[in-house]
Amino acid sequence: MKAYLQVYPIFILLLLSATFSTAQEIKETDSIPTSWELLKYDGASALGGLTTTYTQPLKWQKDDFITAGAIVAGTAALYIFDEETSRWFKAQEDDIPNLIKDFGWYYGSPQNNYAINGAVYLFGLFTKNEKVRKTGVLMISAATTAGILQSISKTAVGRARPGGDKKKNEFKPFSKEGAYHSFPSGHTILSFTTAYALSKQFESPLVKAGIIGVGLISPVSRLWKGAHWLTDVGLSMALSVVVVDTIDKYLTQERNYGPEANKGISWKFHMGLGRVGLVGTF
Repeated sequence: MKAYLQVYPIFILLLLSATFSTAQEIKETDSIPTSWELLKYDGASALGGLTTTYTQPLKWQKDDFITAGAIVAGTAALYIFDEETSRWFKAQEDDIPNLIKDFGWYYGSPQNNYAINGAVYLFGLFTKNEKVRKTGVLMISAATTAGILQSISKTAVGRARPGGDKKKNEFKPFSKEGAYHSFPSGHTILSFTTAYALSKQFESPLVKAGIIGVGLISPVSRLWKGAHWLTDVGLSMALSVVVVDTIDKYLTQERNYGPEANKGISWKFHMGLGRVGLVGTF
């Protein structure tokens, strides 16, 4: 928990700005909002994304429960092979270049991850690029939302890490020992949340795949290192996807980030004398 609190300055700044804000919405007017007004608005958006995610289970429909059930079932299936997969991944570590292993560690570290997210947001803020601003808000809000869940869960669950002679079914709930903070994986959540959030801003499947591939380095590096079980990493990635999708939907539908934030196409059927057609507005 301490490590995460040390890297929340950007998010805390946004929340404080939102707290002292006198306007919650940016209206479409002839005047261009100042950076301070945008910062206050984005702070409210980031906080709204966090609270929306935490309260979303109260609004779940049938499909949401099916998705949650599939995640639980998938995690249970991976659990069967946790010890075997852990031995296999650790056996590959010596063959992995140090550059890749180092990248996996540093990219998933909280201070570096938030530096990347903050840089994206600040670029969008000062250039007044609404798409980049929205992306930065999404990355910061999602990383914070998932990061808090991860910090609380790993202490509460107290699962043993696969190092030494520890077994997959060893638990010490609320233990202060780092050896019992395996579930879920913090590096996985931060790195994959950032990569997935960024990938959603591109249409090209190749670009999406490339960004997701980079986001997978950190999760796999934790398996090579023997710091986490496969279920720790798998559930963390699923959590990242759910959090990012929830906040992205909130920002697109309930916050104003310009027409480019809404990529939907509105179709209208037109029929007249001698003509018939379907018109798409985007």
